[in-house]
Amino acid sequence: MENNQALISEEEFVRRAIKRLRKPPYLGIHSVYSGFNQAFKAHFGKNPVEITKKMAEEGKIIIRPVRGGVMLYLAEEAPRPKEDVLQKILAPEEA
Repeated sequence: MENNQALISEEEFVRRAIKRLRKPPYLGIHSVYSGFNQAFKAHFGKNPVEITKKMAEEGKIIIRPVRGGVMLYLAEEAPRPKEDVLQKILAPEEA
C-alpha cells in the first residue's frame, strides 16, 4: 500500500483532494480548513503553495483568495462571475 501511495503525482494529489475533500454543494476546498495543506506536507514533505500556483498558471486549477487561506477549484468546475460588475453598474436602466 505504501508503494501505491508514493506513485501518485503532486498534481494528481491536488485533483483528488479537491474532488474528495469538498463538501456538497461546494465545488472547491479551503486549503487550510479542509486539511489539504497539512496532508500535502505530510505526504510529499513540501509546501503545497508552489505546486498549486504552478497548476493555476497552467490553467489546471483555479485559486481564489479567502479568509485564512485560499479556495482551490478544478478549472472546469470553478464558479464563474455572473456578470462584470462595472458593466452592470454602467448599463442603461431597464424599462
